[in-house]
Amino acid sequence: MKKVKISKDTIKHYSILLLGVAILAFGLFNVHSQSNITEGGVLGMVLLLKHWTGISPGITGICLDSLCYFIGYKLLGKEFLKNALVASVGFSFFYNIFEHIGFVIPDLSGMPLLAAIVGGLFVGIGVGLVVRMGGASGGDDALALIIAKLSGCNISKAYFATDFVVLLLSLTYIPVQKIFYSFITVTLSSFIIGRIHKEKEEVATC
Repeated sequence: MKKVKISKDTIKHYSILLLGVAILAFGLFNVHSQSNITEGGVLGMVLLLKHWTGISPGITGICLDSLCYFIGYKLLGKEFLKNALVASVGFSFFYNIFEHIGFVIPDLSGMPLLAAIVGGLFVGIGVGLVVRMGGASGGDDALALIIAKLSGCNISKAYFATDFVVLLLSLTYIPVQKIFYSFITVTLSSFIIGRIHKEKEEVATC
């Protein structure tokens, strides 16, 4: 039986990818879920549709994520889809682990500005590592990569554009103050994602 040899580069690639989703899952569980930080992008759209149509996020989430992955596969190729699937499975795995462990960060809901900043850092670093490796942890990442590919804009602007539009629409049922802190989170996370992704491009051109 022929042994499958895995290169060091492959191990490094998927290690960074899984590190990214681990950081993301840790932040979403310990910060976002405790502080009720509202999301933009696909997740925010799912919550918006739930409010106005009553359709379960379990249905709309799968549909929107699948659509984004399909378009991403068509535009970005098979390697993107493989990375995205590994990241998605990894995210679910780590999130379940953190749920089992329980909260390890104090509840920051009483300090919404701090929660927004800390949450933005976790999302920015986590997602930044995932997209740097050519993957997506969910429909949000895939959608941003698609927009960046089609429009030619940098990924930071693509992330912020999708989050901005959804958060703006979310004002129809969420208080302005809560949306304000979410804008801080998505602005910070979009900037960090853009910086990490740009570093990859700069290294590739050297």
